[in-house]
Amino acid sequence: MRHKLELVARAIHKAEHQDISWDSEPAARKERFREYARNAINLLGEDLGVLLLALEEATAGNR
Repeated sequence: MRHKLELVARAIHKAEHQDISWDSEPAARKERFREYARNAINLLGEDLGVLLLALEEATAGNR
């Protein structure tokens, strides 16, 4: 579950902040994205793949 949480948090971060790398974010901001990810996972359950696909498409559209 922790790996999934981290993947979703990084995907949300990437969709919102493409100019700032995940590794350079302060711990508090990373934790905020992890909270967003927890909420998304809880809300979507088995449909999590839909979120990841949408985030990937949003990221590709901003390039």
